[in-house]
Amino acid sequence: MPAQATEKLRSEMTQNNANSYIQVVGGFLLQHLENNPQDAEKILVADKTIGKSLDKMRKAAEKKKVGNCAVLTDQDGFEVVLKYFGIDTKPSAYVTKPVEYVTEKPKSVTSSNGFDVNLDDLL
Repeated sequence: MPAQATEKLRSEMTQNNANSYIQVVGGFLLQHLENNPQDAEKILVADKTIGKSLDKMRKAAEKKKVGNCAVLTDQDGFEVVLKYFGIDTKPSAYVTKPVEYVTEKPKSVTSSNGFDVNLDDLL
């Protein structure tokens, strides 16, 4: 059964090879299926597709919309996808670390050939 679920996912990914979102979500589901083969029957449900899971993700993002911007973290988005397929586990893969912000800008950068650039000179 996991082989059939893998084939279903790969088929949809192949048919939509220009859609990077289907490729990313499909890759996530393939990885999830590899680690959780017991979820194959949930992925094999005939009317459940990667494309339709993206619609669910869009609707979830709209609930968090601020102005004209609606964004989900990877973990939030993949959680929506798993829930859409009826899978109750939390996504363990594709979890990103928080972005680290630089609080001080470097005063100058020196390359290996001795070239020295001061950022204040460029501003």
